[in-house]
Amino acid sequence: MIYAKYISVALAAALKFVGGPLAGLALGLTWHETALCSFAGMMTSVILFTYLGEGIRRFTARFRKKKPRLFTTRNRRAVRIWQRFGLAGIACLTPLFFTPIGGTLLAVSFRARPPQIFAWMLLFGAFWGVVLTYLYYQIPGLQNFFGSGE
Repeated sequence: MIYAKYISVALAAALKFVGGPLAGLALGLTWHETALCSFAGMMTSVILFTYLGEGIRRFTARFRKKKPRLFTTRNRRAVRIWQRFGLAGIACLTPLFFTPIGGTLLAVSFRARPPQIFAWMLLFGAFWGVVLTYLYYQIPGLQNFFGSGE
C-alpha cells in the first residue's frame, strides 16, 4: 500500500513538480519520503523525455498545418533564459515554473547533450525537491488542510 503512495507522488512530480510535495503531504508521507519520491518522479520524466524529445518534435511537426511562428513572446523568453543562464538556468527554473516535461523538451530543443541535461536536472531536482517539500511541510495549517492522509 505504501508503494502506491510513493508512485502517486512520483507521478504527480513527473507531470508538475510542485504537485509531488503536495501529494506527499496529502498522503501523509514524511517529508523525506516525499522529497525523494518527487525527485525520482522528476528525473524519470527528464530521462524519458530527453530521449524521446526529438522524436516527439518530429512526430508533431508532421501534423502541423502551418509552420510555427519563430518569434513569439514565449520563444523570446526561452531564448533569453538560454542566452543568459544556459542549461543551468533552464534546469533551475524547471521545478518552479516549467514542468519537468516542458523543461526537458526546452533543453532538448536547444540541442543540449543528454549527460548535461541529466547532470543539471539532477542537481536542481534534488535541491528544489528538498527545499519545496520542507517548506510545504512547515507551512502552518497546510497539513490540517489536507487531513491526515489515511
